[in-house]
Amino acid sequence: MKPIAHIRTDFPTRFGIPRQGGVVGELKGRVLFETAYRNPDALRGLEHFSHIWLIWEFSDTRRDHWSPTVRPPRLGGNKRMGVFATRSPFRPNPIGLSSVRLEQIEWHTEVGPVLHVAGADLMDGTPIFDIKPYIPYADCHSDATGGFTDDIEKSSLEVVIPEQWLQMIPPAKQQALRDVLAQDPRPSYQDDPDRVYGLAFAGFDVRFTVSDGLLTVVDLLD
Repeated sequence: MKPIAHIRTDFPTRFGIPRQGGVVGELKGRVLFETAYRNPDALRGLEHFSHIWLIWEFSDTRRDHWSPTVRPPRLGGNKRMGVFATRSPFRPNPIGLSSVRLEQIEWHTEVGPVLHVAGADLMDGTPIFDIKPYIPYADCHSDATGGFTDDIEKSSLEVVIPEQWLQMIPPAKQQALRDVLAQDPRPSYQDDPDRVYGLAFAGFDVRFTVSDGLLTVVDLLD
């Protein structure tokens, strides 16, 4: 397989990217097609769908070997599960799948059609192998169960961004950053209240601490 497109997002590294697509709906991305796939006819009819599937490559985690079990971060990193029972990036074939909201199609630009999407959990520059429409009657299962993920406590952190740092962030990206931080980017086995973490987002290095459910931004570097 070869990439048909690449996505542009605000995440230059893996750290801090939401662990599932759609969790942070304010995150924006642009899908830019490779030259051979810039024919608008290939997207004819896609504008009538509200969501699409992106099939992509974990390009930052390529390996020559694989393990039948992995340690999901949300289980504390100390419990193994079968790789096919997880969405770990460390797989026999490094393929990812994300459902994102299709906000707009720019049909005619200097680089061909551009898809504007929201809720993407992909690193900037991630190769896209394929795009498929999300079809509610087939893709949504109201009686579905989530395996071990049903037992994971779903909570969010309270986020404090002092005004001196907040005013440096473009208004259109402020809520997305808050939502990303609220998801707690740290591995679940790290809980040092004195540790300063760094998150690369939208051209900034966001420094923060976490203590007793409160995440506080302590510095912002550009």
